Amino acid sequence: MAVAVVDIGKTNAKVSVFDARGLQLATVSRANEVVATGLYRHEDTEALWAFVLDALADFAAKHAISAIVPTAHGASGGLVDADGLVLPFMDYEDPVLDTLEAEYTARRPPFGETYSPPLAHGLNFGRQVFYQKTRHPDAFARATALLMHPQYWAWRLSGVMASEVTSLACHTDLWAPDAGAPSSLARSLELEALLPPLRRAMDTLGPITPAVAARTGLAPTTRVVCGIHDSNASLLPFLATREPPFTVVSTGTWVVLLHVGGSTARLDPTADMLANVDALGRPVPCARFMGGREFALIAPDDAPPDLALVPGLISAPVLALPTFTDHGGPYAGQRGRIVGEVPPVSGARATLASLYAALMTDDLLTRLDAKGPVIVDGQFGRNAVYAAALARLREGQTVFAAGEGAGTSAGAALLANWPPDPAAVALDLTAVVPLDHDLSPYRSRWRAAF
Repeated sequence: MAVAVVDIGKTNAKVSVFDARGLQLATVSRANEVVATGLYRHEDTEALWAFVLDALADFAAKHAISAIVPTAHGASGGLVDADGLVLPFMDYEDPVLDTLEAEYTARRPPFGETYSPPLAHGLNFGRQVFYQKTRHPDAFARATALLMHPQYWAWRLSGVMASEVTSLACHTDLWAPDAGAPSSLARSLELEALLPPLRRAMDTLGPITPAVAARTGLAPTTRVVCGIHDSNASLLPFLATREPPFTVVSTGTWVVLLHVGGSTARLDPTADMLANVDALGRPVPCARFMGGREFALIAPDDAPPDLALVPGLISAPVLALPTFTDHGGPYAGQRGRIVGEVPPVSGARATLASLYAALMTDDLLTRLDAKGPVIVDGQFGRNAVYAAALARLREGQTVFAAGEGAGTSAGAALLANWPPDPAAVALDLTAVVPLDHDLSPYRSRWRAAF
């Protein structure tokens, strides 16, 4: 029997189908567009819902789907009543959230309680809830539940409400990982009464609703699984098949490093380091930067990166210096810039962006005191320049590029039948051959330049 995964990312949304071995059978995607009108910048939730139903209907005609698993990006959730959203899902990049800086900072719990550092705009989800409560109090008062993003989709599909720890603890300021309970901020905002019962990411909430069955043609017995935060979904294939310590570098719009078996004592909130909580309820030291977005800003519309261009770039006085977004990372507050002249050849900017992303990843691995192998999944795992450069920078550690069986959707699919048989997890890891060229002088010049 097959598993459908509803994956709502910050930039794109997709629905995919996986077989019992975890191999992808089909996928369809669309942009997750921001609506700039209305109360504030927000997600077009009903357009996404129509997309999800259409995709499920198409796949139901071709595959025997037995379960649906939702996953979604962090820093996102919705206030609902029996009829649906009482306020739209906020876009965490909405600058209106910066107007709360002084008010919200005074209410935030200490880092040692939440392992959640102060982040830009609405990346601390608690700031979004604070905004909704204080700026739209009448609508807020109508809410009967607060659902994190994956669990919102699980509710739409099953009619059952739940809370789940990987999303509640994703730099929200609303969860205390060591206590395994809502934070002091959640209590002061009187959110505890709005949180549905806590369920595990792999728990089945129930079958799809009759309306969903009729709309999609799925069997009425199709199970809906509680769901999971997307970076934690990327971690699942490795939790199922490896012993710690190891680090998963989950890459997309964000590059998130999850050091399984690491110590939270290494976390520095001023460097955008934090702890997520994995699907088994354990704090996982993390660090991150907005690497996919930065790559696009450094190399807009360029040809793919080219290993042949690396020697010229690392010997020339050209560097990409952090940071090219205003969304955290270890060098938040510094303005990204390129020093020197990028050669006017196709692929040069993309190659430079790849080296930049590898240097940033290396920096964060050092800050985490990362031990054991490094596994890169997502778009940078398919970038030969990034992978080879990172492997050279991390001498003494093996860097793997993850292929089939890794990634957010593939990881989430495992929840439908958890725990999986490790031997049955279709995880394709390729040991990366380090770059031929010594990058130590280039790294030293890079670090000295800012």
